[in-house]
Amino acid sequence: MLKLIGIGILAGLFSAVFGVGGGVVIVPLLLLYMAFSERPAMGTSLVAIGVISAVGAISYGLHGDLKPGAAMLVGLPAAVGSIAGTALQQRLPTRVLSYGFAALLVGVAIRLLV
Repeated sequence: MLKLIGIGILAGLFSAVFGVGGGVVIVPLLLLYMAFSERPAMGTSLVAIGVISAVGAISYGLHGDLKPGAAMLVGLPAAVGSIAGTALQQRLPTRVLSYGFAALLVGVAIRLLV
C-alpha cells in the first residue's frame, strides 16, 4: 500500500509541476514496482488521472490560471478519444501495447530534449 501511495504522490507532483502524471508516471511505476499487467495499469491510471485532474483544476482555478472554454474544447474530444482508445486497447495484443507505450515515451523524451 505504501508503494501505491508513493506512486500517487509522485504522479500528483509531476502533474502539478509538468502537466503530466497519469500515463507517463503511474503506468510505468505500476508495471515496474507493483507487477500490474498493462491493461489494469492503464485503467488504474485513468481513474487516478480523473482525481488528479479535478484537484489540479480546482487548485489552478483558485489561482486564476484556468481557461474553462479551452479546457472543454480539449476535454470533450479527449473523452471521445478515450472511449475509442479503450475499445482499440482491448483488441490489441499486450506486446503491441507495451512497445507502443515505450515508443510514445521515447518520442516525448526526444521532443523535450530537442
